[in-house]
Amino acid sequence: MNFKLIVLLGYGKKREQMKILLHTLIMFLLTLSKYSIAQPDSNSIYGKVVDAVSKEPLIGVNIVVLGTGFGASTDFDGYYKISNLEPNTYQLRASIIGYNSVTVTDVIVQPGKPTQIDFELNEQILELNEAVVTSDYFRKDPLEVISIKNFSYEEIRRSPGGFEDVIRALSVLPGVAQADGGRNDLIVRGGAPSENLYLIDGIEVQNINHFGTQGASGGPLSYINLDFVKETSFSTGGFTSLYGDKLSSVLKIKLREGRNDRIGGQATISASQFGLNLEGPISKNANFLFSARRSYLDFIFKASGFAFVPEYYDVLGKADFSIDNQNSISYLFIGAFDNVRFFNDTNDKRYDNSRILGTDQIQYVTGISYRRLFENGFFNITLSRNFVDYDSQQRDSLLQPVFLNNSREEENKLRADLVYKITPTLELNLGGTAKLIEADSEILFPNFVTTFGDTLPINSLNTSNTYTKLGSYLNIHTYLFSRFLFNIGLRADYFNALNKSFYLSPRFSLSYQLNELTNINFSTGIYRQAPSYIWLAAYESNKDLSKIRVDQYILGVEHILNEDALLKVEGFFKDYKNYPASLIRPYLVLANTGAGFTGSEDNFSSFGLEPLVSAGKGNSKGVELSIQKKLSDTPYYGILSLTYSKTNFTALDGIFRRGTYDQEWLFNLSGGYKISQDLEVSLKFRFSSGKPFTPFNVDGTQSVVNYNSGVLNSLHSLDVRVDKRWFFAGWTLITYVDIQNIYNRKNISGIRWDQRTQATEFNETIGILPSIGISAMF
Repeated sequence: MNFKLIVLLGYGKKREQMKILLHTLIMFLLTLSKYSIAQPDSNSIYGKVVDAVSKEPLIGVNIVVLGTGFGASTDFDGYYKISNLEPNTYQLRASIIGYNSVTVTDVIVQPGKPTQIDFELNEQILELNEAVVTSDYFRKDPLEVISIKNFSYEEIRRSPGGFEDVIRALSVLPGVAQADGGRNDLIVRGGAPSENLYLIDGIEVQNINHFGTQGASGGPLSYINLDFVKETSFSTGGFTSLYGDKLSSVLKIKLREGRNDRIGGQATISASQFGLNLEGPISKNANFLFSARRSYLDFIFKASGFAFVPEYYDVLGKADFSIDNQNSISYLFIGAFDNVRFFNDTNDKRYDNSRILGTDQIQYVTGISYRRLFENGFFNITLSRNFVDYDSQQRDSLLQPVFLNNSREEENKLRADLVYKITPTLELNLGGTAKLIEADSEILFPNFVTTFGDTLPINSLNTSNTYTKLGSYLNIHTYLFSRFLFNIGLRADYFNALNKSFYLSPRFSLSYQLNELTNINFSTGIYRQAPSYIWLAAYESNKDLSKIRVDQYILGVEHILNEDALLKVEGFFKDYKNYPASLIRPYLVLANTGAGFTGSEDNFSSFGLEPLVSAGKGNSKGVELSIQKKLSDTPYYGILSLTYSKTNFTALDGIFRRGTYDQEWLFNLSGGYKISQDLEVSLKFRFSSGKPFTPFNVDGTQSVVNYNSGVLNSLHSLDVRVDKRWFFAGWTLITYVDIQNIYNRKNISGIRWDQRTQATEFNETIGILPSIGISAMF
C-alpha cells in the first residue's frame, strides 16, 4: 500500500529546514513500516502487566472483564489477550496475590482496532481487613500521596467544551482556574501560568500550546494529539523531589504505543482542525505512531473578513523498540508551526490589528530514551532537545513598529533516573539532569510608555547567551508500622546565569491509613524556579536575581464513599519569596503576568525587559473539596469540585494587593450518562468569582493607587455534549455534537481602552458555540 502525505508548513525561509525535517521523518516512518493486509484482531483487549516499581513483568495475573464471563491470565512475559468481545464499554480488573488490584474504567472495545490496556501493580504492603471491600478504581502512586489526579484518554476525550484538549480537561479539578476561558493559561492554587511543568513520556517540554506565551506555559490550544494519549497524571502541589524548576504543578502525559497487528489509522475533523493518524508495526518488536494536523480556522476567519488570520499545524512521531525483556528504546518528535497573517486594507482593520501582538512560532521537542531493567529496579537515560523560535510583532495603526521580537530558545538535556527497590517496604529514587541552553534575542522596542505613565528604558536589544543548568535529586520512599507511608527527598540545582547559582530544596510527604476507607495525607517542601530566559536578557543586573521560592504546606483527607466514588478535602498554604519585581514599576511583580496574548494592552509586563530585583513576595491559601465517581456498572460518571482561596502579592512598594489571577470561589460539575453501548450524553458547568482589574481614568491612563482594585463579574457557563459511535465491519465511526455556553452567557474576561471612542470596553467571551466532530477509525 502506498501513502502520499503533503504537509504545508507556511511561509518564509526559516521554515524550509522544518519542512525537510518533517518530510524526512514521515518518509522514515512509512519506509520502515510493513503493511499487512491481514484482518485486524477486532473486538479484543490486550496488554502487559508489570511491577509498578521494577517494571518487571508479572506472571499469572488474573485479568477479568467485569460483568462478563471473559478473562485471561498473563504469560511468562506479562502479556495477556481477551478476544471475541461485543463492541461496548467495559471495566477491566487485574489482580494477583501479593499486589493491590487495579480496575481500569472506560475500556472501549470496537471493530477495526484491538484495545491496549497495560497495568502497573504495586505490592500490597498495608494491612487490610479482608472483610472490608476497598476501592481499586482509584490508583494511588506511593510517590505522590496528595493533590494528584489521573485521567484516561476516554475521560479527556468526552469532556464537554474541551475541544479534546488535554489541558482544558484539567480545568474541572479543584484549585485549577483559567485566566481566560478561551486559553490554556492554567492558574494552579494561585500560581502564575509560568509555574507549570509539562512532561511527555518523561521528556520536559517548555510549552505544549500553539501560539505559546514566551516565558510562560500557556496558549490557546494544546498541540498534543489526544488520540495518542494513554493517560495523564496532574499534581497541583506537593510533588516529590524528582521534579524541579517549577513551583505549582506537574502534568505528566504518557503516550501509548502503536498497534502491533497491522497498519491502521484515523481521519478526524474536530471543532478547530482536521488531521490524519497512522500507526502500526515496524517489526515484530517495534511499532510507531504518526499524526499530522492542520487548523481550518484561518479559512473561516478569512471568509468572515477578520483583520487577522491564525493558522497552525502540528506533527507527532513516536517509535518504540523492544530489544529484549530487559532493554528498550523509545524515540519521540513533536513539532508545532504557528503563523498569524494580518490584513490591513482598511482603517478599521489597521486599528484592530494595532491592538494585537501577533507571533509566528516554530517549536519542537525531540528525544530518545533508553530503559534497562535489572533485578528489583531499572534505570532510564534520556537525551532530548527543546526548540522554540518566536517571531513577534505589534504595529500601530500607521504600521510603525511598537514591538518587534525575534527570539530563539534552545535546550539540550541529558537526564538519568534510577529506581531501586531495596526491600519490599523501601524504595530509592535518584537521578540527575544536565541542560545546555542557548537563548538569543533581537528586540526593537521604541519609546514605550505604559498606561501608568512609566517610560520603559529599553529601545532595542540584541543578545546571545549560553547557559548551563544542572540538577540532582534523591527520594526515599518507605512504609512504617504497616499504616504509614513516607517520602523524604532532596533536590540540588545549579544555574550559571545567576550570580547565586546553587540551591537546595528539601521535600517531605506522609500518608496515614486511618482505616480501610480513609487516609490522612500531608506534604511540605521548598520549591524553586529559575527566572525565564527573556527576563535575564535585557540587563546585566538581572543576573543578581535569585531563584523564585515557594514553601508549600498541604493537609488532606481522602475517603472512599463507594467502590467507584472518592471524596477528597485538602487545605493548602503557599508562601512566595524572591519573585522578580520591577525597579521601574514599583507596583509590578511578575507573578501577576504571563496570561493572555500580552502586548501593549498588558504594557508588555510579562517580558521583563526592565531592571528586576528579587523583592516580590506573596501567599496563596485555600480549601478544596472534590467528589469523583468513575464509570462502573452504574452507567454514570462525574467529578464535582469546590475551591475557596485567596492570593496576594506585593512588589517594591510593599503594598499587598490581590493577585491578578485571584478568583476566590471556583465550582465545577462535570459528568455524563451512558445511555447505551453507542450513545452517551455529558455536561460541564463552571462558576468562578470575578478577577481583579485596574480601572481606567477618563483619559485612558491608569493609576497605581487603583492597581487591581476593581473586580469583574462572576463567570459561569454550561457545556453540553452528545457522543455517538457507529460500528461497522472492520472500522468505527465516532461522532459528537458539542455546544459550549449553551445559555449564551457573555462572560467578561477583562477590560481595555478604546482610543477612538475614548471609553472603556469589556472583553466578552464567545457566546453559544456549537461544534461537531467526526472521526473514522480503521
